[in-house]
Amino acid sequence: MSRRGLLALFLLFSACKRDAPVPEAPDAGPRAEACVAPAPSAEGKVPAVNVRPVETGHAAEHVEPLPVCRANGASPLDAARGYFEAGRYQDALSCAAQAAALEPDLAPAHAERGVALAALGREAEAQLAFARALAIDPGDADALLGAAHLYAVQLPSSREHDELGTLYAERGLSQPGTPPELIPHLALVAAMAFNDLGQAEEALARAAIVLAREPGNHEALYERALALFELCRFPEAKSAFQVLVTDPERSAHAHQHLGLLLEREGRWKQAQTHFDKARALSPEDFPPPPLPGAEAFRADVLRAVAELPADMRGDLEGVPVTAEELPADSDLLANQPPLSPTILGLFRGPSLGEPCDGTETPCRSVVLYRRNLARAVRTPEELREQIRVTLLHEIGHLRGEDDEELAARGLE
Repeated sequence: MSRRGLLALFLLFSACKRDAPVPEAPDAGPRAEACVAPAPSAEGKVPAVNVRPVETGHAAEHVEPLPVCRANGASPLDAARGYFEAGRYQDALSCAAQAAALEPDLAPAHAERGVALAALGREAEAQLAFARALAIDPGDADALLGAAHLYAVQLPSSREHDELGTLYAERGLSQPGTPPELIPHLALVAAMAFNDLGQAEEALARAAIVLAREPGNHEALYERALALFELCRFPEAKSAFQVLVTDPERSAHAHQHLGLLLEREGRWKQAQTHFDKARALSPEDFPPPPLPGAEAFRADVLRAVAELPADMRGDLEGVPVTAEELPADSDLLANQPPLSPTILGLFRGPSLGEPCDGTETPCRSVVLYRRNLARAVRTPEELREQIRVTLLHEIGHLRGEDDEELAARGLE
């Protein structure tokens, strides 16, 4: 299971700590089984139930309406919260929908609809519910946490989703009215999203917020370890990952990163032992990389250069394009914050049109990293395509574009 799936499970069952009791259903007859929450999938999501049809001009698919909210003397909103805590998401949705119908301008009711819809895998409807809650009250802490979790954890990973997740989580962390019990959950989502965005310093700071309150939180310990690795604080990262190798949910990722760290030390056999353990524990996350030999990789790089458009080949004239195994510490630490140890390629030197400011000749160069590129793909065909895309990315830097501009063009 990916770490995104792990965090989805963690937050789904622990994000909202409330005191609302679970209303007792007056009869436990035929509908009792329908109230049981669907089992989460391998990716940490709960399968959709009762998905509402979209009006498209075609005949609507038949769906069952929501059951009547059985609040049993509690308010519909409190009943929804109680059902959610008990894992009865369909009942939670019914009561949250009733609360929202009775008070359309009550932000917590729409936030509760959002968390129930998200738990049921109805992400598009959850997005609208959170948007409505935050339109009514931009500071509603439950809506902020629910939206942050939805975008940064539950929806497919993308830069835009992670950026939205951090915006919601950071807003929740920054406002004084956020309930203290929600702070570690907001910080955990922010840490994960910042790590996914390559902002390791911010991720490390948010993980520290969680660990100050919950020192044994393994998800936060993992995010901290990952941030230390990305910041090239390798001895600290190694110690942090070693703590996690006995954690059954995170051991695969811990072994993989220990392999990466040992590989950087040139301890190839020990690194391979950890890579093999990671693959045995999670073969889907860590398939065998299609690693070509050094000569074959250089040939693939030269072929990709030859196939570039004429204007790009012209820009590369006098700029050597080489292949290396892994990024050198000196290259990673030349920037602040450091570059990620898993970068696929690197452009060294000033952009075109800027003067060379040193004695090094040539003053510009591009390098592609064989092992990192092979681990970023699953097949030889994907590797050749990734070499091409990485070249385009580095040529963008050669031409003066920064990472944000390249990401906007789909060249992350």
